[in-house]
Amino acid sequence: MSEDSRRPLTKLAQAGRRADWTGMPGQPGAIVSPGVWRASTILYDDVAHLRKAAGSSTHERLFYGRKGTPTSWSLADALTEMEPGAEGTMLFPSGVAAIACALMAVLRPGDQLLMVDSAYDPTRNFCEQVLKPFGVETVYYDPTIGAGIADLLTDRTRAIFLECPGSLTFEVQDVPAITAIARDRGIVTLLDNTWATPLFFPALAHGVDISILACTKYIVGHSDVMMGSVTATPALFPKVRQSAYLFGQMTSPDDAWLASRGLRTLGVRLAQHQASALQIAQWLTQQPDVARVLHPALPDCPGHELWARDFSGSTGLFSFVLRGGGEAERAALIDGLAHFGIGYSWGGFESLALPVDPARYRTATIWQAEGPVIRLQIGLEDPADLIADLDAGLARFRATRG
Repeated sequence: MSEDSRRPLTKLAQAGRRADWTGMPGQPGAIVSPGVWRASTILYDDVAHLRKAAGSSTHERLFYGRKGTPTSWSLADALTEMEPGAEGTMLFPSGVAAIACALMAVLRPGDQLLMVDSAYDPTRNFCEQVLKPFGVETVYYDPTIGAGIADLLTDRTRAIFLECPGSLTFEVQDVPAITAIARDRGIVTLLDNTWATPLFFPALAHGVDISILACTKYIVGHSDVMMGSVTATPALFPKVRQSAYLFGQMTSPDDAWLASRGLRTLGVRLAQHQASALQIAQWLTQQPDVARVLHPALPDCPGHELWARDFSGSTGLFSFVLRGGGEAERAALIDGLAHFGIGYSWGGFESLALPVDPARYRTATIWQAEGPVIRLQIGLEDPADLIADLDAGLARFRATRG
């Protein structure tokens, strides 16, 4: 069976397991998973060997520890295989580092960046605190703009950044419409694809040039590693790689090994996250204290028709809007939860509840809601226990509201 004909779940099990990384030269047999190669210094046989190594490509070749070892290369290759049409993947010590290096790879002083208004808060901070002093103008746009993005393009527009869906309010963007317009104008498109992962949304197949993951979330899956990745087309991967090298960005072999281990179970974990989150989201829609549930797989969520057209699944992160109340009532609901932790991030095996305030992070659009917003990460616990926990939380919400 050819590599291109393998289905995604098969790729998850097999990707990144090249024979030269799972076997020992001259020895029979192979290990199942690449081992942990830790290294800073690489030794050479002689000066001529050293000079030759320095004068050729160091990509996926032992040269110096900062350029990686087979442990990180195998994970990068696996992520590349999950994105049909990709040339390669670079790994970073966090999702924010991945976003920052990807933007720096394609932007220069005087350029203009179009940034989706529903973007992850640290992404906005990077635009305002790094790109702006660097001489790059950021223009924020409505996540529902679709083909209307053409009206915002100028001669200085060099890149369009998408996050689909938005990680607080979950609007789904018309990615194919935006990328088609960008391609016609020679504008680079970057997508934060952390929510869906390439398993549910192969970004490059939908026209995206650069796909970014906070691997900290679903790829790792166990809330114990910080990591990001950038996967790019053949035209842009050399720029991404050079940016990573110049900024000295890398991941430790131990973290790469843990992320590779998490990747193998991504399919079964996402299936459970999806099923449990949908069950809980549908239950919340029936509760009188809930005004809205912001989950792309629900028919009344903004952009649901785009999600149904472009995505093959949904994951465990969504929000809901309370009907009335304020900070005290929201805190009463969250503080008493027994099965939900209170914390940032998501994508691990544990459920989380987080108070979020989308209006603070909008400039191109206005966020208005019937009450406070709570974002849920639905983990791998029994959904019946989570529903009972939320039911008790809504009772506390009512009691505090009076």
